[in-house]
Amino acid sequence: MPALYIMIPVALLIVAVAIYVFFWAVDSGQYDDLDGPAHSILFDDQDPNHKAGVDEASGKNVQQVDGKKTG
Repeated sequence: MPALYIMIPVALLIVAVAIYVFFWAVDSGQYDDLDGPAHSILFDDQDPNHKAGVDEASGKNVQQVDGKKTG
């Protein structure tokens, strides 16, 4: 029985801290965009006009201009 006098206030303190952390996370914007990071892996980050591409057939560096390979 004396242990309950310590455990109940400690449990209430832990619950209060958890509620505070939850509301801090909501206020700081942690839950604003839940779908963006999940969908970002579906999009390709590579730039098609990047000049460091290598032509696999010839092994030469290629440069793309208006969708055409030169080089």
